[in-house]
Amino acid sequence: MGAKFFYVITGMSGAGKSLATRVLEDQGIHCVDNLPVPLIPQFVELTRHGQTEIDRIALVCDIRGGKQFAPLLNLLDELEREGVGHRLIFLEASDEALLRRFSETRRRHPIHGTGLRESIEVERKLVADLRGQADLVIDTSKMSAAEFRTEFPRVLESQKPAAGMNLILTSFGFKHGSPTEADLIFDVRFLPNPYYVEKLKPLTGLSSAVSEYVFSHEAAREFLNRLTRFLDYLIPQYVTEGKTNLTIGIGCTGGQHRSVAITERLAAHLGSQDWNLITNHRDAELSQK
Repeated sequence: MGAKFFYVITGMSGAGKSLATRVLEDQGIHCVDNLPVPLIPQFVELTRHGQTEIDRIALVCDIRGGKQFAPLLNLLDELEREGVGHRLIFLEASDEALLRRFSETRRRHPIHGTGLRESIEVERKLVADLRGQADLVIDTSKMSAAEFRTEFPRVLESQKPAAGMNLILTSFGFKHGSPTEADLIFDVRFLPNPYYVEKLKPLTGLSSAVSEYVFSHEAAREFLNRLTRFLDYLIPQYVTEGKTNLTIGIGCTGGQHRSVAITERLAAHLGSQDWNLITNHRDAELSQK
């Protein structure tokens, strides 16, 4: 039985594509790294018609392909029109994270002949369209290798074709940076902060005590009511437009209390509907350190 669809892993050099390949292989997915873009149709055709025993494949494509890398989006569109589905996953990282990683590994950036920071800037421009068209953007800036190995398979599972949209709810702290992969971001820093209540300070929004404190305020209840009504209207519009993944970020100052509590209540509401829901509390533990 041939592959019904395939993954395309791309993104910034140093953002974790090599580690992603190893994780995919551990999941039993056949990976081909740096396959020349013009050869993708032939390779996919082999698996599509069952000429091999490979039923799950992932292709890693990036700027190492040089000029052959440029037509990737057009080629994927052509395959889609021919009935070959794919999921485009883009790995992202901040300039600071990329500079640190290249410095630690002493590896050369694929774009030669200029300084490292300039190479990163050039690459961002070259892959901007891919990032904009990606089904999912994963920011690895603050992920350790161990965290990535845990998170990536879970995210990958969400990319399998399914009825209904994939909804990713992410709580975060603005002081740790906004999630670059978010399609929508809501700021809940206007709500009273449990951080300043001594007995609640060491807890997170997963605690019933913190949640009760947050929702004891009328502003939180009214905000959640308005937000759920807004999303109940908005999400079906994205589905009609053809969007398969929607990432919603809920942010407070540290990502420990208010954003987590709001995200949990929002997840309870959306989880009762026909969406493929993933909830991630990015900074809840980080804020406790």
